[in-house]
Amino acid sequence: MRNRHLHTIYAALRGRLIAAPTLRRERWETPDGDFIDVDFMDGPRDAPMVVLFHGLEGGSGSHYAKSFARIARSCGWRLALPHFRGCSGEINRLPRAYHSGDSDEIAWVLGRMRREHAVSGALYTVGISLGGNALLKWLGLAGPASLAVVDAAAAVSAPLDLMISGDALGRGFNRLYTYMFLATLKKKGAAKIARHPGTFDAVAMRRSRTLRDFDNAVTAPLHGFRDTDDYWTRASALPVLAGIAVPTLILNALDDPFVPPAALPDCSRLPACVTAEFPPSGGHGAFVSGRFPGSLDWLPVRVFEHFTGISRL
Repeated sequence: MRNRHLHTIYAALRGRLIAAPTLRRERWETPDGDFIDVDFMDGPRDAPMVVLFHGLEGGSGSHYAKSFARIARSCGWRLALPHFRGCSGEINRLPRAYHSGDSDEIAWVLGRMRREHAVSGALYTVGISLGGNALLKWLGLAGPASLAVVDAAAAVSAPLDLMISGDALGRGFNRLYTYMFLATLKKKGAAKIARHPGTFDAVAMRRSRTLRDFDNAVTAPLHGFRDTDDYWTRASALPVLAGIAVPTLILNALDDPFVPPAALPDCSRLPACVTAEFPPSGGHGAFVSGRFPGSLDWLPVRVFEHFTGISRL
């Protein structure tokens, strides 16, 4: 597919036809008195574990999550799908939710995965879109300390410069994606303000028509940012990529409607352990391949090849 929007939308529709894997859910209590839900695809305890962080308003039912589960199962690997707070079908307890630069949450999840689920086997991690930015943010800030936690990492369709990507979602055809995101974000926001009155401006939330508006009304005040500009600037992973020490793949299509080429890093400034691949097409987290009706296998296979260094798994 050559059209960026067709690629992106078709992948989501195609993913609905992929059978959902059998998953086991655990509820993890967080250090601050909240909870997250983690879905597991089990396997031998010494098999590699892949931890997948989903994108904005995603989860274990997202098309890319089902594709990764399918390929992991074919490889005999285990998979863990932690949901960001409020994304597992139940609103979380605290006023806070989740955001693009939540590196502390990434650190806590991966640390527990290493201690409890990947003691004797490899631990790999991949983040899609928002999850990819948050993962890269942690990798860059943690530096060499991350080598004791994960063996390799990958970020796919990550909005590395949130200012550029966030504003891009407010223009042209991209406003359709924003409308879809806001439909669920506002519903969760209404439930949250009912539980925690006065934590943000509910009227401004209801009036928001762009992610910039919503983040200014909800995300920024809930997570300690002054406003959208402060949030998008401080949460972006791009400025900390030089600190990455783990073998990491950064994979972004050049036609990604969410992530314009201007948001991508200068490859000459990346550490030697980082592999950056920018194929000409693929849309946002899509990368449909093959003959009609198409396959979503290319993305997880490419990421797993990076993890193992073995082509054609």
